[in-house]
Amino acid sequence: MPVPPYRYLSPVFRIYRPSLARQIARRTPRSRFLHAHSASSANPAPAPTHHPYTFYIGASWIGKADDSNLMTKVPFPHDTLIGSWRDRMLQWPKMARSVDAGEDFFFVQEMRNRSGVSFGVADGVGGWIESGVDPALFAQALMYHAHRYSRNAWPGEPEIDPTMDYEEREQIEGWEMTPYECLDLAYGGVLREKYVQAGSSTACIISLNASSGVLRSANLGDSGFSIIRGNSLIYRQPPQTHFFNCPKQLTKLPANSGRKFARACVDSPNEADIFEAKLRDGDIVIAYTDGFSDNVFPGEMKTICSLIARAGGSEEQQVQIMADRMVEYARSCMKSKTRVSPFEREASREGMYFRGGKPDDVTVIVALIKETS
Repeated sequence: MPVPPYRYLSPVFRIYRPSLARQIARRTPRSRFLHAHSASSANPAPAPTHHPYTFYIGASWIGKADDSNLMTKVPFPHDTLIGSWRDRMLQWPKMARSVDAGEDFFFVQEMRNRSGVSFGVADGVGGWIESGVDPALFAQALMYHAHRYSRNAWPGEPEIDPTMDYEEREQIEGWEMTPYECLDLAYGGVLREKYVQAGSSTACIISLNASSGVLRSANLGDSGFSIIRGNSLIYRQPPQTHFFNCPKQLTKLPANSGRKFARACVDSPNEADIFEAKLRDGDIVIAYTDGFSDNVFPGEMKTICSLIARAGGSEEQQVQIMADRMVEYARSCMKSKTRVSPFEREASREGMYFRGGKPDDVTVIVALIKETS
């Protein structure tokens, strides 16, 4: 009898129900999994090795002014796993002033054995407020589970010391996880969260491989990312929408909702756009929610990065200043009714009238790539 594909997964994956494990196994070549024959406590991860690429990460966010008349929001309690993790993320040392990220959220997570970094942004769909649902809960839960799965995964083939014998190699736990797989698993985590009764969110998840310099991404909806090389924008993730201002989105419907939400957009991680590129020294990767891309043109984004890079400072300082300046500039743009915004131009193409900037939450993550050898 053939062995089920999920039997080849690391024991860490066996906490999942067999159907989910089989789904992961079907989408990933069998050679990518390392089966460990003994407990993880007896087989610690190998010591961190030198990698030819280093990534410097900055993050910033600004929540839009809330209308307290719409609903009373009940956040994740501070003593829960998601609530305490959210609070730690919001302590990120940024300069842009904001109490929280509004209906947006994000994560930044070093991957197993310092083999790379995974990060992402999510934008909770505000339309759920009309149904008494806090859109922030879905986005926060999605980013929490993406962080949770990323921390024990590799961005590429698991790194094995070639001097190890065969038995030692088998004892290294871990698995290669693409951003698409991360998105799929994180979405499953949200569906199992009892505290998240309903909601929707767009999502953009990116992994950077410290061994190869390869970027991988999965994007669903109108959040996205761009890659700047020198003075050129070499890639910009196209938005995914059903129609104007209605992005594709991951959704959780209320239990026993019947036909009440028959018109809700329920999209699958399978519909996410997948992208891969080899990065170079000095490349800048910028991930953002639509509060940024609806208010700031790509050329303005490049100018902000260029001016800050020219001003000097350490890599850590540069990426954080870039992220802060971008969200601050987006906030100033959304308040203007005299400046033409990207959202206004897109509305005009659809035959709709809209003037100036679009008020929204803004979240930006900036990654600077440096070759160290």
